[in-house]
Amino acid sequence: MHAIAEPAVDFAAIKGKQRSAWSSGDYAVVGTTLQIVGESLCEAIDLRSGQRVLDVAAGNGNASLAAARRWCDVVSTDYVSSLLDRARTRAGADGLAIEFKEADAEKLPFPDASFDAVLSTFGVMFTPNQEKAASELMRVCKPGGKIGLANWTPGSLIGEVFKLIGRYMPPPAGVRSPALWGTEERLREIFGERIGTLQATRKHFVFRYRSAQHWLDTFRTYYGPMLKTFGALPTVKQNELARDLIDLAERFNQGGAGTLVAPSEYLEVVITKR
Repeated sequence: MHAIAEPAVDFAAIKGKQRSAWSSGDYAVVGTTLQIVGESLCEAIDLRSGQRVLDVAAGNGNASLAAARRWCDVVSTDYVSSLLDRARTRAGADGLAIEFKEADAEKLPFPDASFDAVLSTFGVMFTPNQEKAASELMRVCKPGGKIGLANWTPGSLIGEVFKLIGRYMPPPAGVRSPALWGTEERLREIFGERIGTLQATRKHFVFRYRSAQHWLDTFRTYYGPMLKTFGALPTVKQNELARDLIDLAERFNQGGAGTLVAPSEYLEVVITKR
């Protein structure tokens, strides 16, 4: 018997839908709360003043701002221009000099070995072609330079949100879960022989909201992928998903009644390029 060939994955079409999702809502409302992760990552990667730093899939610029505060020469990129606009406004308010450029993480418009450090906080992990994205991060990083990543782990609150949404809206065939970027095994697989050293530390970001309902209302309104998922479901399914998400948030809640204090594990990664 002849093996049946797997259909080719249309990454361009998938990326177009993802771009539409991230352009909806206003991710900056959620993203701003994650600023501490960018600061922690810049310390973990041991940035030095004057280094040339690239922030990939930067969103509203958490890691970009953190690097600029350390007197680095920063280029902040994302494929959603409205998010870069929000980052530009934040940089202006803080008096930070950052270059902003619309760019696809899977096709970065920079020469080989352009940067001393390449960063991404909860950004590049969402690329549909994981191998291509990893290759691009390595390509633009100088030999001996560092790649710093913050990625949600599969068992984290956000990792469980991905799984839950996937039960209501299955992901496209052939696309790997973004939470795999939160595992050392997958990182070693996609970065491969280009790794000099890899340090992975499990950390937690704590979502602090007025309640589980407040958390859901915020994400449902401003977090593009969740907004799009709800918009694609009939009312009955929307209500079911909302209940499931509330239950999930409460399962992670350590704050007791009347508030939400929900830790979500992520992997803080520092890779040194050969």
